[in-house]
Amino acid sequence: MQLAKQEAGQSAPQDAVLLVRNVKKQIGGKPIIKDVTFDVRAGEIFGFLGPNGAGKTTMIRMLVDLIKPSSGEIRICGEDISRHPEAALRQVGCIVENPEAYSYLTGWENLEHFARMQRGIDNERIREVAAIVGLDDRIHDKVKTYSLGMRQRLGIAQALLGRPKLLILDEPTNGLDPKGIKELREFVRMLANQGLSLFISSHLLSEIQLMCDRVAIISHGKVLAVGTVEELIHDADNYVVWQFEQPEEGRRLLAGEGGVELVQEHEHRIDESLLAGMKEALITAMSPDRISSLVEKAVRAGIGIVSVHSIAPTLEQLFLRMTEGESIG
Repeated sequence: MQLAKQEAGQSAPQDAVLLVRNVKKQIGGKPIIKDVTFDVRAGEIFGFLGPNGAGKTTMIRMLVDLIKPSSGEIRICGEDISRHPEAALRQVGCIVENPEAYSYLTGWENLEHFARMQRGIDNERIREVAAIVGLDDRIHDKVKTYSLGMRQRLGIAQALLGRPKLLILDEPTNGLDPKGIKELREFVRMLANQGLSLFISSHLLSEIQLMCDRVAIISHGKVLAVGTVEELIHDADNYVVWQFEQPEEGRRLLAGEGGVELVQEHEHRIDESLLAGMKEALITAMSPDRISSLVEKAVRAGIGIVSVHSIAPTLEQLFLRMTEGESIG
């Protein structure tokens, strides 16, 4: 399977807000992050996907200067985070897991508290971020009366106080119900449309597919692929499901073709509802560009074809193929 990978030496786009090049991290002599390279562009929603232990949290900690990379380069808005951490981090807002807030205070009082830790944040800016996250009607209510989704939005308002260019969200949909997830997705897109760049770590692959412009897939500390969801799925082998009037002859035909892999029933990850009613279907992993030539070959061989279906993988299926079935986390 071809991967839409970024080469380590690739030059950065001119609008790169976050630049990560050849970053490595060893802890106790053990390599945790292995030569990771990617970038996040202005106004882009960038997804960061990986199984448990893949290195996602370690990467986020390096992005916000909580730990130092062993080697490599991280730049935020052109500032090297190792050499000029204060200048770099002024451009960053971050929420790691569930945002913390003082439940006995109002939303406004919480934002006032965090505003005191930064320079140049006045009441007008607090009103502005409360409106951006849709909390202006409830901002003077105590946080203990907020739903989880409202607390999440209050955390984002806190992260936006300093007018960052990059917002880092770690598992932002944790604990949200479907309505809350949909609202968050729409809110994140609104922020990107206003020019903010977002870096989102999440285990909900279907949500990443709906939410993000580009994604990086990481496993065992290595980035396996970077690209738009469409690019990654297009570069992957599609499933093609065949139904022949003579199934055994059809199987022999497909088995003799290079670049066509017959997939056993227990090995594929196609939604079973898509296969309902297909008797003796043969499932192959192959490029859909080959379908027409194989149909012609079957016709010339006198093998009747009942149906042919090309099924593009979802991001979840692609992820599981690339990480060999590792669980998400």
